[in-house]
Amino acid sequence: MADSLKKGDRVEWQSAQGKVIGTVQRKLTAPIDIKGHHVAASDDHPEYLVKSDKTGQEAAHKPEALKKLKE
Repeated sequence: MADSLKKGDRVEWQSAQGKVIGTVQRKLTAPIDIKGHHVAASDDHPEYLVKSDKTGQEAAHKPEALKKLKE
């Protein structure tokens, strides 16, 4: 899955409030802090910055937490 996601891809993931649909903003391959949360991304363990369609909020998710939607 990780290699098949790219900027602009539509994805869905589970949150505490249920299923969320959004868009991949970019692949993270280095540690970064997002809204006070440390994301330990690396080349070997990348994460993806995604933006919720409903709220516009951005968050980082591991590739296995994201499901690519068909276009």
